[in-house]
Amino acid sequence: MFPHLKTSLAALAAILIFACINVRAELVAIPTLKTRVTDLTQTLTPEQQGQLEAKLTAFEQKSGSQIAVLMVPSTQPEDIAQYGIRVADAWKLGREKPDDGLLILVAKDDHKMRIEVGYGLEGAIPDLIAKRIITEVMAPSFKQGDFYGGINNATDKLIALISGEQLPAPNKQAAGNDSFDNMLPLLLFGGLVLGGILRAIFGNFFGGALNGGAIAVLAWILGGGVLAAILFGVIAFVFTLIGPVGLSQMGGGGRSGGGSFSGGGGGFGGGGASGNW
Repeated sequence: MFPHLKTSLAALAAILIFACINVRAELVAIPTLKTRVTDLTQTLTPEQQGQLEAKLTAFEQKSGSQIAVLMVPSTQPEDIAQYGIRVADAWKLGREKPDDGLLILVAKDDHKMRIEVGYGLEGAIPDLIAKRIITEVMAPSFKQGDFYGGINNATDKLIALISGEQLPAPNKQAAGNDSFDNMLPLLLFGGLVLGGILRAIFGNFFGGALNGGAIAVLAWILGGGVLAAILFGVIAFVFTLIGPVGLSQMGGGGRSGGGSFSGGGGGFGGGGASGNW
């Protein structure tokens, strides 16, 4: 009888392990953090995402605090609070020591939302205030189908609350680098346009040399540093030599967008509030 008991216990353990693995596998995946606004439901238009992104970027450069928005279809089988803290732990929004990150999470199909507050902002945004923003600002707009309006107005309220908190000043060097990253698309586009003009006037080599020098100086003025200036100068020179025909033969469309976004190492402890509409 004892061997049968051992066999039964082993079978039971295997079943429990298999069940745990299956439950874990069914959890909603956490998307990679690339921008301040991540919409996996395709609810927000590109213009609306761009406006939110610009506002949150400007706020981070001014205050140092990071706010991110995530829209997912559902967090099931997890409760939105459990999923929210998983996202917060993975993304690490906010700076490491002040822990001044904040996440606005919307599960559209579940009709649920949550504001996840970093440790350092729990004084400025206590749970009761987060709950009021959800019920009085977000929920009424969401009920009308105005998701952008609800999120936009909620970020305005949260930015005002965080701005009244005594937080460390933002890192000026980091802010400068972020501003330079945002200028990269314009810098590259300007190099292509200027390169085409100089190429037509001075020819391939001299046009490329003049374009490379102009772009290098511009990159240095914008705060890219000596290495970035040299790199962009060389790229502008080569692109001018290649010309539009050569670029088209390199294959594939260009990738749009500015510099990437990442969290700063901030910590979360479950502060915030959840709600529905």
